[in-house]
Amino acid sequence: MIYQRFIVCGDSYSEGMTDEIIDGQYRGWADRTADEMAKAHPDFTYVNLSVRGKLLGQVVQDQVPVALSFVTGRDTLISFHAGANDALRPGYQADVAIALYQDAVRSLARSGAQVMLFTVLEKTGNKGRGAEIWERRFSAFNKGVRAVGLEVGAIVVDANEENFLSDRRFLAFDRLHLNQEGHYRCAQAVLEKIGLPFNPGWRTPLPPAKKVPWIVQRGITVAWFIVFALPWIYRRLRGKSSGDGRSAKYPLPLSWPR
Repeated sequence: MIYQRFIVCGDSYSEGMTDEIIDGQYRGWADRTADEMAKAHPDFTYVNLSVRGKLLGQVVQDQVPVALSFVTGRDTLISFHAGANDALRPGYQADVAIALYQDAVRSLARSGAQVMLFTVLEKTGNKGRGAEIWERRFSAFNKGVRAVGLEVGAIVVDANEENFLSDRRFLAFDRLHLNQEGHYRCAQAVLEKIGLPFNPGWRTPLPPAKKVPWIVQRGITVAWFIVFALPWIYRRLRGKSSGDGRSAKYPLPLSWPR
């Protein structure tokens, strides 16, 4: 299927944090995918409604209705990925989140557009209680993603099918968002899923990592805690989000490349 329009709903992952910056915006896997989709259709347009830090309910309430208004039919591809920020919160209620997610997917599918969903990587390479909670929560969430994806005939991009993606070298210094190589590989995986030219080398694992001295590792962890963890904790205590006051990257159908 050659798509004329690509609509993206979600949070920081779909906004493109923390890929390279072009014209003041993170590029991200979605922009990279749009680059190739534009080559396949002369009238291709692109919409990216994603905003970093948004919770599932916010994406459903603020982005889904807008996305639906831009659907032109089966030649529209809608990417929907939200819920990870919810699962990181202490008061996360899995049954509520999964039900809300699935209802949103069903509404998108009823528009006639082709829907594309993503699972969250369950095994991140980290150890400890936090990693166990992460894996348990996202394992359950991903089951909900796969189930509704099968129900509505969505394209499901499953990060858990490739073990090498647990390599933390695909993450930025914040240890949460993909870096440039991570976004590139995600884009190639999506292009393969939608039947456009892609680089099959995206599945090739990175070469073995060089040994980093313990003292250097500790220094990096301290720097990470000061630069990223403390501000995140401070925002949570104040009930704030990194996306507060931010608008969508490309809120209207845009001829692409710009």
